[in-house]
Amino acid sequence: MLRKTLLATSVIAAAIAVGASASTASASPFHGYGHDHDRDHHHVGLRAEAYPTATPIKHVVVLFNENVSFDHYFATYPQAANPSGETAFHARRGTPAVNGLSAALLTANPNFTNTANGSGAANPFRLDPSQAATADQNHAYTAEQFAYDGGKADLFPKYTGHATTGAVGAFGTNGQVMGYYDGNTVTALWNYAQHFAMSDAAYTDTYGPSTPGALEVVSGQTDGVSLVKTSKQPFTLAAYSYYVNDGAGGYALINDVDPAYDVCSSPTDQILMQGRNIGDLLNARDVSWGGFMGGFNLGTVNANGSTGCKRNTTSSYTGTTADYIPHHNWFQYYPSTANPTHARPSSVQAIGHGDEPGTRTPDPANHEYGLNDFFAAVKAGNFPAVSFLKAPAYQDAHAGYSDPLDEQAFVTKVVNFLQQQPQWKDTAVIVTYDDSDGWYDHAFATPTNPSFDSQADQLDGPGVCGSGKPMPGVKGQPVNGRCGPGTRIPFMVISPWAKADYVSHQRISLASVTRFIEDNWLHGERLGGGSFDATTGSIMDMFRFGGDHDGDDHGWHHHGFGGRMSPPLFLDPTTGAVLRRAPAGSNSPSSS
Repeated sequence: MLRKTLLATSVIAAAIAVGASASTASASPFHGYGHDHDRDHHHVGLRAEAYPTATPIKHVVVLFNENVSFDHYFATYPQAANPSGETAFHARRGTPAVNGLSAALLTANPNFTNTANGSGAANPFRLDPSQAATADQNHAYTAEQFAYDGGKADLFPKYTGHATTGAVGAFGTNGQVMGYYDGNTVTALWNYAQHFAMSDAAYTDTYGPSTPGALEVVSGQTDGVSLVKTSKQPFTLAAYSYYVNDGAGGYALINDVDPAYDVCSSPTDQILMQGRNIGDLLNARDVSWGGFMGGFNLGTVNANGSTGCKRNTTSSYTGTTADYIPHHNWFQYYPSTANPTHARPSSVQAIGHGDEPGTRTPDPANHEYGLNDFFAAVKAGNFPAVSFLKAPAYQDAHAGYSDPLDEQAFVTKVVNFLQQQPQWKDTAVIVTYDDSDGWYDHAFATPTNPSFDSQADQLDGPGVCGSGKPMPGVKGQPVNGRCGPGTRIPFMVISPWAKADYVSHQRISLASVTRFIEDNWLHGERLGGGSFDATTGSIMDMFRFGGDHDGDDHGWHHHGFGGRMSPPLFLDPTTGAVLRRAPAGSNSPSSS
């Protein structure tokens, strides 16, 4: 690992020097930088099934969607309104309740009674399928703290609410932030919840938008920012920015910014992250993995003729948007796992592996791929052990350019596809979200990691978010800029091994995804450097593992679906309704 460590260190040092002067780098430092070859054991082409695991799960697929609070999708679960003309949803008898909106919160909500919200003051209200296209709410680090107002959760319209013009009632004011869908719109997710497991106590690790969430789910860390190109100074209430001084001589990320050297990134603002991510730990153990993003393959030409960084897709609900959004790309922020030129893998068999099959030559893709590469690899029998998937933007659920109906089509196609594979018996799909978009959610979490930046932190008054001593950052010292838990988000496990019709109330966070991977494949190894993976909760409560233990602490025998395993559930991609049989074809999305 020495070669990789030295290269990463030199890249970061160079980036810091460049960022200090806010100048533009002339060349990428990633040329020739790929998978490490200085290992004692080298396993070219080793399949995921060969890796010892602590549970029966041999493949985890993380569908990492965008910008949804738990109440926004599950406020009244499992009770849907079921008006005529909409896809009906009827809960199974005995379905457990969630921590949703009570009658009091629906009819006398503090966001309605607090006059500081002005004309946007509103009770929570139901959005129907015709209202799938909404405004993008304000989901910045500081705005969300203002909205929660010391835990009273009563200033959402004032601080995070945005409106869509031309609508009626609260939908046309900043009170739109109080809107929620039910099982007549997000039908697929409600059906998955009926048959598999969900959490009503999952949170982002910190307040803030997409980029912090993307980093948290793969590294549990938003400290350690290296400014490569910047047009911003640290955040103030008068001047928006994406970073703050962390109080320990470095910077912490609080808002969105593009990854450095990605050919599609902003020409003025780019960062790298110090510290390690889960890909680094998987590489060290030769566990296959990949990040698969819609729009990442710049050689694809869409039906409308768009290609490269400007590839785009038109939705009948939200219009046209670019397929690839750089600031959503988890692994591009780290020198060790980036593919800044979007280089293509050398072959389908190389997908998930750092080397070309049968060689010690680094694969150009360095574990970063287009979305269709995932489907191609699985069909070829090369199913990575760990896969992070991001839909093309119009299907990622982000309000303003995506919507729950397009998202539903993506999620159901992926899950339908996976359930038809022979490896489904040892697969788990995790569906979760990078942030809440600022949508109202009543379940405030008292911070367990405080922060005291004089400008960015405002939850408990000027310069205060929580109490106590902040956790350490990447250099081992307490840092500001990571106040959390942040906002509550949906979190679901779809697997033969998931508990059926189950709601977990155990507190977890985005970093719990990394923790599960570490516990299942890596003997509980942690990232260190103040990562939330060491302190977050476990998602094991959503599984029901059983069978005959084989005597190895990291392997299990299991036989078929048995009485304890959940059968596949095939859903209609358009309506989310349950299908009687598996759909024909591969069901893979057309945009990679």
